[in-house]
Amino acid sequence: MLGLLLSLGILSGSAFADSSVSKLEAKVNKLIGSDYAYGGTTPKGFDCSGFTMYVFAAFGVSLDHSSKSQAREGKAVSKDDLRAGDLVFFDTGGDGISHVGIYLGDGVFVHASTNNGVVKNKLSESYYAKRYVTARRILTNDQYEEIAR
Repeated sequence: MLGLLLSLGILSGSAFADSSVSKLEAKVNKLIGSDYAYGGTTPKGFDCSGFTMYVFAAFGVSLDHSSKSQAREGKAVSKDDLRAGDLVFFDTGGDGISHVGIYLGDGVFVHASTNNGVVKNKLSESYYAKRYVTARRILTNDQYEEIAR
């Protein structure tokens, strides 16, 4: 019956969404649309590393406020082995790592974009695919199970 009601559009899936998303995704979903602010570290305005720092701090994980510094934390992980909660890094200016986001799974990451604020994008989008550099695993397996799975 529930499936029928959902398929007919009588009930919205959002009423059930919180039970099917991880704590990480629930946290970032609340921040989607937050403005971009250079040096910003709060929902009033984030830069990319301020965003990742803020999200991880909510789960007791400390990160530096610099994408280059964050790229030295945790352990390297290949693009083929990404899991939710991994940090993904990009070279957007031609001088090495200059942008960071949080991988959510299914090829999607969330980040504070200069032009659009906090948004979700696909790693496969041309702009990001060309600029992808590396990824780092910040969460331990236990943290991953608790926060991102």
